Order: sequence, then C-alpha cells, then structure tokens
Amino acid sequence: MFDPQYNFTCVERFLRYVKYDTQSDENSESFPSTEKQKILSKDLADELKKLGLADADMDEYGYVTATIPSNTDKDVPAIGFIAHVDTSPAVSGENVNPMIHKNYQGGDIPLPKDGQVIRAEDNPDLKEMNGFDIITSDGSTLLGADNKAGVAEIMDAVEYLLKHPEIKHGTIKICFTPDEEVGRGTEKFDVEKFGAKYAYTVDGQTRGEVETETFCADYMVVTFTGKNIHPGYAKDKMINSIKIASHFIESLPKDKLSPETTEDREGYVHCNAFNGSEEQTVLKIIIRDFKQEKLKEYEDLIIKLAEEVVSKYPGARLNYQVVEQYRNMKYVLDNHPQVKEFAVEAMERLDITPKLSPIRGGTDGARLSFMGLPTPNLFAGEHSFHSKTEWVSVQDMEMAVKLIVEISKVWEEKS
Repeated sequence: MFDPQYNFTCVERFLRYVKYDTQSDENSESFPSTEKQKILSKDLADELKKLGLADADMDEYGYVTATIPSNTDKDVPAIGFIAHVDTSPAVSGENVNPMIHKNYQGGDIPLPKDGQVIRAEDNPDLKEMNGFDIITSDGSTLLGADNKAGVAEIMDAVEYLLKHPEIKHGTIKICFTPDEEVGRGTEKFDVEKFGAKYAYTVDGQTRGEVETETFCADYMVVTFTGKNIHPGYAKDKMINSIKIASHFIESLPKDKLSPETTEDREGYVHCNAFNGSEEQTVLKIIIRDFKQEKLKEYEDLIIKLAEEVVSKYPGARLNYQVVEQYRNMKYVLDNHPQVKEFAVEAMERLDITPKLSPIRGGTDGARLSFMGLPTPNLFAGEHSFHSKTEWVSVQDMEMAVKLIVEISKVWEEKS
C-alpha cells in the first residue's frame, strides 16, 4: 500500500523543471542538438546524488543515469525508468509560466495569453478530470509536460523508494535522455552500460495507458533535378524542378494514406519538408504503418508516382533515398510478455483501468527495444503535446508516481 501520508514532490519538481528552456533543434548536427538541455540534465544528476544515489552522473552527451540498488535477496532482473528532458522544436519552451487551475469543474479552460483556450471538445480526457487540478502554461509557450512530467514523476518515485526501504525491489536504473523530440534520443544510448534488462519510458498520455505498439517508420528523400536558365530566355529551355515537385505532391493520394484522412491502425505517407529552386527541389517524406511490409508498398507507390511525373518533363531527373527510422516495438515485446503484464498488474492493484493502445507515432522505447532493451511506454498524464494548450493534471502525475513504485514491487514479487 502506498503511504497515505507521503508528501508528493512531483508537482513542485515539475513546476521547477519547466522553467528550464530545453528545446531541441531538428536542424542541428551536434549531440545533443542544443547545449541548453544539459543545464537541466546536470541539475537532475545533482538532485539524484543529493537523494543518495552515489553513481548519479551526466555523461558527455547529456544522458543522466543513476542506480537504486536492490534491497532484496531475490534474483530480480534490473529494470529501468526513462524520460526525456527536451521539449518540441514546434513551440517555444522559453520563459514558461506554469499555472494551476484548481478543482476543475468541466468546460473550456481559457489561458491569459495569445487568446489560447483549452477546449473541452478537443480534449475528451477532460471529462475524467472533474475535481482535479490542471496545470497549463499561460498560453504564450508550451508547458513542457512532454516529457518533464515523466522526469518529475520518476524523480518523485526515486525519493519515495529511498524513504521507504521496507518496499522490496530489485536494481532500478534511471535515465533521462536528450533529443527525443527530434528522433535522436537513443543515438548515443549505451544499453550495456545502462545495465537494465527491461525498461519503461514514462512519456504517455491518458491514465492507464500501457503502449506496446508503435508505427514502423521510414523516411524518403526525393530529389527532382531540372534545368535553370534566366527566365527572360527560358522558352523551351527551363525545366523548373519546383513545378515538378509540386506536380508530384498533387499526385499523392488525398482520400487515404494521408495523416489528415487516417486514424486507428491506418498508415500514411506525409511530406513534411519541401525545399528547392528551379534547378533542384528536395522533399522529405515520412512513411508510417504498424506493419513493416506496408512501408515497402508505400515506398514503391512514391517511386512510381515520382517517375510518372518526371516522365512528363523531358530532361528532368529523379533521385531518391530510403532511410530506416524505427520499427514497431510489438515485434520485440511479444517475446517478453512479462514486461507488459507486470505493468498491467501494477495498474490493477492501484484500481487503474489499463488501456492497451497502439501509438500512432514512435517512442525511444521502440528503438531501445530493437537495441536489446524491451521498453514499453507508460502514461505520464501529458495532453495536447507540442502546443500552447498542453496540460497535465496533478492527480495523474501523482498516480504515475504510484505506478512506478508498484511496478518495482511487482517485479520483485514475481521473481
């Protein structure tokens, strides 16, 4: 049973962490992509040391790691809990001004800046939040719940376990990573050095989520090359690659295979970058589906459509490159069912209804699973990711702390 007298620290920590600007940069070639992420990471390492974790450290890449030693005679596999410190490049994370809306009683939540409103109709989970305390930004920035809520929850769980040595658990590994938001969070991650056999990312949305499926993901770089010449003398000579690329974009399916027309387990093809001139235009296209074999089908379609367009512009050239990003973690986690089952049991002990839902996206856990560290994703209470209307509830954060503690107990009991 969780100590009813325990004074949670996750909210106080969270309100402090969101004040750090840790925005990552998708155009940077360094690692981490922004040095400012390391400021929070260094402070987290220092906090962990002050809590009593002697090996707490931040390495040259900004990874923070620490160990809670086992306090049981049982042979328990080491488990890890992971969250990321960076925030999305899409919306500013500078000068975040968090606000707590006490005792939410339904309806929209207006924010004081930029006319931002958290609309109940766009946030169905608000229906479950009556009487809860909702944390938001003031509307001028994102909040940073993605994923500083997870960071704060893990830190609070560490403190709880250290203050309650009567709770038996195996070795617990902690890691806070940079650059998850730009898809590079595991780029320098050393699984062997981390030392866990299984792990959980704490980076999900709705209370009860245990996510064991992600998209499979590739991206394609498609290059159209034309011929530039002074527009005053261009008749029958210029081949404008921008027009070719635009023609290609127009040829992509509109009623299917597009993010705005797909849901549930439907995959999609999405051009998310377009940069060019008359001479050359480069497109970046992301391809997503829960089934790996579908990616090849979509890639073949892109090549076919691109070739058809180029054939209408004599003298134009086409080049393309396919880059693998990540694969559905389900392919790995199905071989380690206890990782999901122990999380589900922990939730049931806390009277949380488990929600086993696929992620229409990817997580560090997908890459880590294929790197040899089976890692599903747990709820952290984050909502409206990457936006000025991001929010999290105090009560969901506290429940996430309880879940981390309970999972640690289940692993010890079942070993």
